Amino acid sequence: MAEVPTAAIAATGLLGGYAVARWTKKRPLGGVALAVAGAVAAKGWQEKAGNATAAALGGAYVAAFAWSHPLAKKIGAWPSVCAVAGGVALASWVAVDRRK
Repeated sequence: MAEVPTAAIAATGLLGGYAVARWTKKRPLGGVALAVAGAVAAKGWQEKAGNATAAALGGAYVAAFAWSHPLAKKIGAWPSVCAVAGGVALASWVAVDRRK
């Protein structure tokens, strides 16, 4: 079975977390989706590239979540979430996934 790239997992976590929170109107449920995907991505980062890379990308994941909020005030919610998800996905691909 083909392995899912960590970039896709991280982007899905950010996009999915927001989507779950928005559509269920339960922010904590969106946070669960965000956290689960982040944990899965972090495990992949650590296994494929080591602790330092996993820590850096984990920090980027959390920072992207945080930055999506003020960015949403400027460009809108979905564009903001898409932008930060794309940024984290790109960082994950460059640091981990393209090594294959």
